Amino acid sequence: MDFASDNAAGASRPVLDALLATNDEFCPAYGADRHTAEAEHALSAVFEREVASFLVATGTGANALALGAITPPWGAVFCHEHAHIIDDECGAPEMFSGGAKLVAIQGAIGKITPSAFTEALARFPRGLVKQVQPAALSLSQATECGTIYSCAEIAELASIAHAAGVSVHMDGARFANSLVTLGCTPAEMTWKAGVDVLSFGATKNGALACEAVIFFDLSRAAEFPYRRKRGGHTLSKGRFLGVQMCAYLKDGHWLDLARHANASAARLEEGLRRSPGVRLPWPRQVNELFAILPRRADAALKAAGARYYDWGARSLSAAEAPTKDEVFVRLISSFATKPADIDRFVAIVEERAIAV
Repeated sequence: MDFASDNAAGASRPVLDALLATNDEFCPAYGADRHTAEAEHALSAVFEREVASFLVATGTGANALALGAITPPWGAVFCHEHAHIIDDECGAPEMFSGGAKLVAIQGAIGKITPSAFTEALARFPRGLVKQVQPAALSLSQATECGTIYSCAEIAELASIAHAAGVSVHMDGARFANSLVTLGCTPAEMTWKAGVDVLSFGATKNGALACEAVIFFDLSRAAEFPYRRKRGGHTLSKGRFLGVQMCAYLKDGHWLDLARHANASAARLEEGLRRSPGVRLPWPRQVNELFAILPRRADAALKAAGARYYDWGARSLSAAEAPTKDEVFVRLISSFATKPADIDRFVAIVEERAIAV
Protein backbone atom coordinates (compact mmCIF):
# COMPACT_ATOMS: atom_id res chain seq x y z
CA MET A 1 0.00 0.00 0.00
CA ASP A 2 2.32 2.70 -1.22
CA PHE A 3 0.63 6.04 -1.79
CA ALA A 4 3.63 8.20 -0.89
CA SER A 5 4.52 9.31 -4.42
CA ASP A 6 4.22 8.32 -8.06
CA ASN A 7 8.03 8.40 -7.96
CA ALA A 8 7.87 5.28 -5.80
CA ALA A 9 6.74 3.19 -8.79
CA GLY A 10 9.29 1.86 -11.26
CA ALA A 11 9.23 2.17 -15.03
CA SER A 12 6.56 0.74 -17.31
CA ARG A 13 7.31 -2.48 -19.16
CA PRO A 14 7.50 -0.87 -22.64
CA VAL A 15 10.00 1.69 -21.33
CA LEU A 16 12.12 -1.00 -19.67
CA ASP A 17 11.99 -3.17 -22.78
CA ALA A 18 13.16 -0.24 -24.91
CA LEU A 19 16.07 0.40 -22.55
CA LEU A 20 17.12 -3.24 -22.69
CA ALA A 21 16.84 -3.32 -26.45
CA THR A 22 19.23 -0.41 -26.90
CA ASN A 23 21.72 -1.59 -24.30
CA ASP A 24 23.69 -3.71 -26.80
CA GLU A 25 23.81 -0.93 -29.39
CA PHE A 26 26.74 1.36 -30.08
CA CYS A 27 25.42 4.89 -30.62
CA PRO A 28 26.91 8.37 -30.93
CA ALA A 29 27.23 10.07 -27.56
CA TYR A 30 25.73 13.20 -26.02
CA GLY A 31 22.35 12.96 -27.72
CA ALA A 32 23.63 12.73 -31.29
CA ASP A 33 21.92 9.35 -31.72
CA ARG A 34 18.89 8.29 -33.76
CA HIS A 35 16.76 7.59 -30.68
CA THR A 36 17.09 11.15 -29.43
CA ALA A 37 16.23 12.46 -32.90
CA GLU A 38 13.17 10.20 -32.99
CA ALA A 39 12.09 11.45 -29.57
CA GLU A 40 12.42 15.07 -30.68
CA HIS A 41 10.36 14.31 -33.79
CA ALA A 42 7.73 12.52 -31.69
CA LEU A 43 7.41 15.49 -29.33
CA SER A 44 6.83 17.82 -32.27
CA ALA A 45 4.07 15.48 -33.46
CA VAL A 46 2.49 15.41 -29.99
CA PHE A 47 2.36 19.22 -29.86
CA GLU A 48 1.24 19.64 -33.49
CA ARG A 49 4.09 21.95 -34.46
CA GLU A 50 7.85 21.98 -34.68
CA VAL A 51 9.24 22.42 -31.18
CA ALA A 52 12.76 22.62 -29.79
CA SER A 53 12.99 19.83 -27.22
CA PHE A 54 15.85 18.92 -24.91
CA LEU A 55 15.92 15.73 -22.85
CA VAL A 56 17.14 15.80 -19.26
CA ALA A 57 17.04 13.27 -16.44
CA THR A 58 15.27 15.16 -13.64
CA GLY A 59 12.29 17.43 -13.14
CA THR A 60 14.29 19.86 -11.05
CA GLY A 61 16.84 20.08 -13.86
CA ALA A 62 14.09 20.71 -16.40
CA ASN A 63 12.47 23.46 -14.33
CA ALA A 64 15.70 25.18 -13.34
CA LEU A 65 17.18 25.12 -16.85
CA ALA A 66 13.93 26.26 -18.45
CA LEU A 67 13.50 29.16 -16.05
CA GLY A 68 17.16 30.08 -16.39
CA ALA A 69 16.68 30.34 -20.13
CA ILE A 70 13.87 32.89 -19.85
CA THR A 71 14.91 34.80 -16.72
CA PRO A 72 17.93 37.10 -16.27
CA PRO A 73 19.78 37.21 -12.95
CA TRP A 74 17.91 40.40 -12.04
CA GLY A 75 14.53 38.88 -12.98
CA ALA A 76 11.51 37.81 -10.96
CA VAL A 77 9.79 34.45 -11.41
CA PHE A 78 6.21 34.55 -10.18
CA CYS A 79 4.85 31.26 -8.84
CA HIS A 80 2.38 29.91 -6.32
CA GLU A 81 3.63 29.96 -2.74
CA HIS A 82 3.47 26.15 -2.60
CA ALA A 83 4.97 25.52 -6.05
CA HIS A 84 7.58 22.80 -6.35
CA ILE A 85 10.14 25.29 -7.69
CA ILE A 86 9.97 27.39 -4.52
CA ASP A 87 9.40 24.68 -1.90
CA ASP A 88 11.22 21.58 -3.13
CA GLU A 89 14.11 22.39 -5.46
CA CYS A 90 16.75 23.66 -3.04
CA GLY A 91 17.27 26.97 -4.85
CA ALA A 92 18.00 25.34 -8.22
CA PRO A 93 15.95 27.87 -10.25
CA GLU A 94 17.79 30.73 -8.57
CA MET A 95 21.17 29.08 -9.19
CA PHE A 96 20.57 28.21 -12.86
CA SER A 97 19.25 31.72 -13.57
CA GLY A 98 22.27 33.30 -11.93
CA GLY A 99 20.35 34.66 -8.97
CA ALA A 100 16.80 35.50 -10.05
CA LYS A 101 14.18 35.93 -7.35
CA LEU A 102 11.18 33.62 -6.91
CA VAL A 103 8.13 35.65 -5.93
CA ALA A 104 5.45 33.66 -4.11
CA ILE A 105 1.77 34.32 -4.81
CA GLN A 106 -0.96 33.10 -2.48
CA GLY A 107 -3.98 31.25 -3.78
CA ALA A 108 -6.49 28.65 -2.68
CA ILE A 109 -5.79 24.96 -3.45
CA GLY A 110 -2.51 25.63 -5.19
CA LYS A 111 -3.74 27.93 -7.96
CA ILE A 112 -2.82 31.49 -8.93
CA THR A 113 -5.76 33.73 -9.80
CA PRO A 114 -5.59 36.52 -12.40
CA SER A 115 -6.25 39.15 -9.73
CA ALA A 116 -3.50 37.83 -7.45
CA PHE A 117 -1.04 37.73 -10.34
CA THR A 118 -1.95 41.26 -11.40
CA GLU A 119 -1.43 42.50 -7.84
CA ALA A 120 1.97 40.78 -7.68
CA LEU A 121 3.05 42.37 -10.96
CA ALA A 122 2.07 45.78 -9.64
CA ARG A 123 4.56 45.37 -6.77
CA PHE A 124 7.44 45.11 -9.25
CA PRO A 125 7.22 48.10 -11.60
CA ARG A 126 9.46 47.93 -14.64
CA GLY A 127 12.47 50.21 -14.64
CA LEU A 128 12.75 50.53 -10.86
CA VAL A 129 16.44 49.71 -10.44
CA LYS A 130 16.25 48.74 -6.79
CA GLN A 131 13.88 45.83 -7.55
CA VAL A 132 14.07 42.66 -9.61
CA GLN A 133 12.26 42.94 -12.93
CA PRO A 134 9.25 40.82 -13.96
CA ALA A 135 10.51 38.01 -16.19
CA ALA A 136 8.54 34.77 -15.89
CA LEU A 137 5.34 33.23 -14.61
CA SER A 138 5.56 29.55 -13.66
CA LEU A 139 2.35 27.51 -13.52
CA SER A 140 2.27 23.99 -12.07
CA GLN A 141 0.06 21.59 -14.01
CA ALA A 142 -1.02 19.80 -11.86
CA THR A 143 -0.50 21.95 -8.78
CA GLU A 144 0.96 20.83 -5.47
CA CYS A 145 -2.63 20.43 -4.28
CA GLY A 146 -3.49 18.12 -7.15
CA THR A 147 -5.66 20.75 -8.82
CA ILE A 148 -5.41 21.80 -12.45
CA TYR A 149 -5.80 24.93 -14.53
CA SER A 150 -8.32 24.81 -17.36
CA CYS A 151 -7.09 25.88 -20.79
CA ALA A 152 -9.09 29.09 -20.39
CA GLU A 153 -7.45 29.82 -17.03
CA ILE A 154 -3.99 29.25 -18.51
CA ALA A 155 -4.82 31.54 -21.42
CA GLU A 156 -6.06 34.32 -19.13
CA LEU A 157 -2.94 34.21 -16.96
CA ALA A 158 -0.69 34.01 -20.02
CA SER A 159 -2.40 37.02 -21.55
CA ILE A 160 -1.72 39.07 -18.42
CA ALA A 161 1.87 37.87 -18.39
CA HIS A 162 2.56 38.65 -22.05
CA ALA A 163 0.98 42.09 -21.75
CA ALA A 164 3.53 42.78 -19.01
CA GLY A 165 6.44 41.39 -21.04
CA VAL A 166 6.60 38.24 -18.92
CA SER A 167 7.25 34.75 -20.33
CA VAL A 168 5.14 31.77 -19.27
CA HIS A 169 6.63 28.50 -18.03
CA MET A 170 4.65 25.39 -17.19
CA ASP A 171 5.93 22.83 -14.70
CA GLY A 172 4.36 19.72 -16.21
CA ALA A 173 5.69 17.06 -13.86
CA ARG A 174 2.17 15.58 -13.97
CA PHE A 175 1.36 16.90 -17.42
CA ALA A 176 -0.22 13.65 -18.67
CA ASN A 177 -2.45 13.29 -15.62
CA SER A 178 -3.73 16.83 -16.10
CA LEU A 179 -4.23 16.34 -19.83
CA VAL A 180 -6.42 13.25 -19.55
CA THR A 181 -8.57 14.96 -16.91
CA LEU A 182 -9.18 17.99 -19.13
CA GLY A 183 -9.69 15.88 -22.24
CA CYS A 184 -7.89 18.44 -24.39
CA THR A 185 -4.84 18.17 -26.64
CA PRO A 186 -1.27 18.90 -25.53
CA ALA A 187 -1.26 21.87 -27.91
CA GLU A 188 -4.42 23.30 -26.38
CA MET A 189 -3.00 23.07 -22.87
CA THR A 190 0.29 24.74 -23.80
CA TRP A 191 1.25 26.95 -26.73
CA LYS A 192 -2.30 27.56 -27.91
CA ALA A 193 -3.04 28.90 -24.42
CA GLY A 194 0.11 31.03 -24.33
CA VAL A 195 2.74 28.81 -22.68
CA ASP A 196 6.25 29.67 -23.92
CA VAL A 197 8.33 26.87 -22.40
CA LEU A 198 7.27 23.57 -20.85
CA SER A 199 8.92 21.16 -18.45
CA PHE A 200 7.39 17.96 -19.82
CA GLY A 201 7.40 15.24 -17.20
CA ALA A 202 7.64 11.51 -17.89
CA THR A 203 9.41 10.10 -14.84
CA LYS A 204 6.38 10.18 -12.50
CA ASN A 205 4.25 8.51 -15.16
CA GLY A 206 6.27 5.46 -16.21
CA ALA A 207 9.71 6.55 -17.37
CA LEU A 208 12.81 5.50 -15.46
CA ALA A 209 14.33 8.99 -15.46
CA CYS A 210 13.38 11.26 -18.34
CA GLU A 211 11.98 14.77 -18.75
CA ALA A 212 12.02 17.28 -21.58
CA VAL A 213 12.37 21.04 -21.80
CA ILE A 214 10.22 22.16 -24.73
CA PHE A 215 10.35 25.58 -26.39
CA PHE A 216 7.43 26.50 -28.64
CA ASP A 217 9.35 29.42 -30.16
CA LEU A 218 12.48 27.90 -31.70
CA SER A 219 14.41 31.17 -31.55
CA ARG A 220 14.23 31.15 -27.75
CA ALA A 221 16.09 27.84 -27.62
CA ALA A 222 19.23 28.97 -29.47
CA GLU A 223 21.49 29.03 -26.43
CA PHE A 224 19.87 26.15 -24.55
CA PRO A 225 22.28 23.41 -25.72
CA TYR A 226 25.11 25.30 -24.02
CA ARG A 227 23.03 25.98 -20.91
CA ARG A 228 22.13 22.30 -20.59
CA LYS A 229 25.74 21.20 -21.06
CA ARG A 230 27.09 23.79 -18.62
CA GLY A 231 24.50 22.67 -16.09
CA GLY A 232 25.64 19.06 -16.25
CA HIS A 233 22.45 17.74 -17.83
CA THR A 234 23.78 16.57 -21.20
CA LEU A 235 24.10 12.81 -20.74
CA SER A 236 27.02 11.11 -22.44
CA LYS A 237 24.82 8.07 -23.14
CA GLY A 238 21.95 10.25 -24.21
CA ARG A 239 20.29 7.48 -26.17
CA PHE A 240 18.94 6.11 -22.89
CA LEU A 241 16.86 9.26 -22.56
CA GLY A 242 15.79 9.11 -26.19
CA VAL A 243 14.57 5.52 -26.05
CA GLN A 244 12.61 6.22 -22.88
CA MET A 245 10.79 9.14 -24.45
CA CYS A 246 10.07 7.22 -27.65
CA ALA A 247 8.61 4.26 -25.76
CA TYR A 248 6.69 6.56 -23.44
CA LEU A 249 4.96 8.37 -26.31
CA LYS A 250 4.47 5.45 -28.69
CA ASP A 251 0.84 4.54 -29.43
CA GLY A 252 -0.45 6.82 -26.65
CA HIS A 253 1.24 4.72 -23.94
CA TRP A 254 1.83 7.82 -21.80
CA LEU A 255 -1.88 8.66 -21.80
CA ASP A 256 -2.88 5.08 -20.90
CA LEU A 257 -0.50 5.20 -17.94
CA ALA A 258 -1.98 8.50 -16.74
CA ARG A 259 -5.54 7.22 -17.12
CA HIS A 260 -4.73 4.26 -14.88
CA ALA A 261 -3.14 6.50 -12.25
CA ASN A 262 -6.09 8.90 -12.28
CA ALA A 263 -8.65 6.08 -12.19
CA SER A 264 -6.83 4.54 -9.22
CA ALA A 265 -7.04 7.84 -7.35
CA ALA A 266 -10.74 8.07 -8.22
CA ARG A 267 -11.31 4.59 -6.77
CA LEU A 268 -9.50 5.59 -3.59
CA GLU A 269 -11.47 8.83 -3.40
CA GLU A 270 -14.77 6.98 -3.76
CA GLY A 271 -13.85 4.56 -0.99
CA LEU A 272 -12.71 7.25 1.43
CA ARG A 273 -15.72 9.44 0.69
CA ARG A 274 -18.03 6.72 2.05
CA SER A 275 -15.80 6.05 5.09
CA PRO A 276 -17.09 7.54 8.37
CA GLY A 277 -14.89 10.21 9.86
CA VAL A 278 -12.94 10.98 6.68
CA ARG A 279 -13.00 14.49 5.25
CA LEU A 280 -11.92 15.40 1.71
CA PRO A 281 -11.20 19.15 1.66
CA TRP A 282 -11.43 19.55 -2.12
CA PRO A 283 -12.34 17.32 -5.07
CA ARG A 284 -9.63 15.19 -6.65
CA GLN A 285 -8.68 16.11 -10.22
CA VAL A 286 -5.61 14.02 -11.06
CA ASN A 287 -3.78 11.18 -9.29
CA GLU A 288 -3.27 13.16 -6.07
CA LEU A 289 -5.83 12.92 -3.30
CA PHE A 290 -5.81 14.93 -0.08
CA ALA A 291 -7.72 13.64 2.93
CA ILE A 292 -8.23 14.36 6.60
CA LEU A 293 -8.20 11.00 8.37
CA PRO A 294 -9.16 10.11 11.94
CA ARG A 295 -5.92 9.72 13.86
CA ARG A 296 -6.90 6.18 14.85
CA ALA A 297 -7.26 5.24 11.17
CA ASP A 298 -3.90 6.83 10.38
CA ALA A 299 -2.24 4.76 13.12
CA ALA A 300 -3.86 1.54 11.88
CA LEU A 301 -2.83 2.21 8.29
CA LYS A 302 0.78 2.84 9.23
CA ALA A 303 0.84 -0.23 11.45
CA ALA A 304 -0.33 -2.22 8.42
CA GLY A 305 2.57 -0.87 6.35
CA ALA A 306 0.80 1.82 4.36
CA ARG A 307 3.07 4.58 3.08
CA TYR A 308 1.93 8.16 2.45
CA TYR A 309 2.89 11.62 3.58
CA ASP A 310 1.46 13.71 6.36
CA TRP A 311 0.79 17.09 4.79
CA GLY A 312 1.03 20.61 6.14
CA ALA A 313 -2.34 22.20 6.80
CA ARG A 314 -1.38 25.60 5.40
CA SER A 315 -3.49 24.88 2.30
CA LEU A 316 -6.57 24.62 4.50
CA SER A 317 -8.71 27.34 6.02
CA ALA A 318 -9.03 27.53 9.78
CA ALA A 319 -12.46 25.92 9.55
CA GLU A 320 -11.10 22.99 7.51
CA ALA A 321 -7.94 22.40 9.55
CA PRO A 322 -7.56 19.00 11.22
CA THR A 323 -8.40 18.70 14.90
CA LYS A 324 -6.13 17.02 17.45
CA ASP A 325 -7.85 13.72 16.59
CA GLU A 326 -7.25 14.05 12.84
CA VAL A 327 -4.33 13.94 10.41
CA PHE A 328 -4.11 15.70 7.03
CA VAL A 329 -2.45 13.47 4.43
CA ARG A 330 -1.52 13.32 0.75
CA LEU A 331 -2.21 10.11 -1.17
CA ILE A 332 -0.79 9.58 -4.66
CA SER A 333 -1.53 6.72 -7.02
CA SER A 334 0.59 5.73 -10.01
CA PHE A 335 0.42 3.82 -13.27
CA ALA A 336 1.33 0.71 -11.26
CA THR A 337 -1.17 1.07 -8.40
CA LYS A 338 -3.14 -2.13 -7.81
CA PRO A 339 -6.89 -2.16 -7.03
CA ALA A 340 -6.27 -4.61 -4.19
CA ASP A 341 -4.04 -2.11 -2.39
CA ILE A 342 -6.69 0.58 -2.71
CA ASP A 343 -9.41 -1.69 -1.38
CA ARG A 344 -7.27 -2.82 1.54
CA PHE A 345 -6.43 0.78 2.43
CA VAL A 346 -10.11 1.75 2.44
CA ALA A 347 -11.08 -1.37 4.39
CA ILE A 348 -8.64 -0.49 7.18
CA VAL A 349 -10.05 3.03 7.41
CA GLU A 350 -13.61 1.70 7.54
CA GLU A 351 -12.73 -0.94 10.14
CA ARG A 352 -11.24 1.63 12.47
CA ALA A 353 -14.29 3.84 12.08
CA ILE A 354 -16.63 0.95 12.92
CA ALA A 355 -14.49 -0.18 15.86
CA VAL A 356 -15.04 3.04 17.78
